[in-house]
Amino acid sequence: MTAGAARERRWLLLAESGDHSWLGRATDPTEDEIGAAEGSLRRAGVGGFLAISEGDYWSRGPMSLLEVRRLNTPGASFDAAVSAFLVKRQMAVESAS
Repeated sequence: MTAGAARERRWLLLAESGDHSWLGRATDPTEDEIGAAEGSLRRAGVGGFLAISEGDYWSRGPMSLLEVRRLNTPGASFDAAVSAFLVKRQMAVESAS
């Protein structure tokens, strides 16, 4: 992993379950994009978070998530969603090895 990959920052939609969808990295998401992401959560019947990640998803190195705002009134805490995300990430990395 390069030093640049270790600091890579991306916007993501993080569901309570730890599932996620990347919203971008080159620019901040627009309010329309955030609204569409929240609509997706609403249609799925779940809450979630707009967050920023730092680190390479596909490496075994550390990765951190920063909550930006809540979307569709999540019933779980951000910390619980992050814990679920990290478990799913570890499983994805291990299966890709």
